[in-house]
Amino acid sequence: MIQNQIVMYTRPGCEDSDAAREYLKQRRIPFVEVNIDEDLAAVEFVMSANEGKKRTPTFRVAGRTFHCSQFDSAKLARELGLADVAGQQRVK
Repeated sequence: MIQNQIVMYTRPGCEDSDAAREYLKQRRIPFVEVNIDEDLAAVEFVMSANEGKKRTPTFRVAGRTFHCSQFDSAKLARELGLADVAGQQRVK
């Protein structure tokens, strides 16, 4: 179970953001979505976290930041501490 709020920074038309959103919704994992095209502070945060690039989706969870661009469900599961395909929990 995820204990911390998930913030997902996205952009309209971003297929990776769409895939990550669907992944979280299908698993009923709550998250807050921030559109970086509508929030100057958000775009600055994403760029500072990604070496000056607007990589989306970028996630902030428990004080950690990571991107999932290109979308990779296995990477997202690992980063969020979800059970993987074999049912193993990520070691923290």
